[in-house]
Amino acid sequence: MLKQTIAACLTAAGLIALAPAASAQTPITLSPEESQQLCAEWLPKLTERTTKLTDRINGGPEIRGSVANLKARAEDQRKKNHNDTADRLQKRADKRSGRLPELTAAKQKLDTFAGAHCKAGK
Repeated sequence: MLKQTIAACLTAAGLIALAPAASAQTPITLSPEESQQLCAEWLPKLTERTTKLTDRINGGPEIRGSVANLKARAEDQRKKNHNDTADRLQKRADKRSGRLPELTAAKQKLDTFAGAHCKAGK
C-alpha cells in the first residue's frame, strides 16, 4: 500500500511539475473555478500526503511501515535465526529510506507550484 501511495503521490507531483513545461508547447488554460479547485483541494491533499509519508518513513520503531520498524523487525528475525526474512526486511528498509529524496523533491515541486500559481485572494 505504501508503494502505491508513494507512486500516486509522485505521479501527481510529476504532472503538476510538468504542467509549466507542457504549457510551453501547448497552452493549457484553466477557468478561474478550475484553478481555484486545484489550489484549494488538490494541492493541499498532495502536500499532506507527502508529509504523512515522510513522517511515516522517518517514524520510530513503533510506527508500522517506518524504516526503524523494518530494521527492528529484521533484527528480531535474525535473533530467531530467520536470516532470509531478516534480509528481506532489511532490503525493504533500505529501499524505503531511498524514497525520502523523491518525497522531498515532490514536496518542493508542489510548494513551488503553489507559490507561483496559487495566490491568496484568487
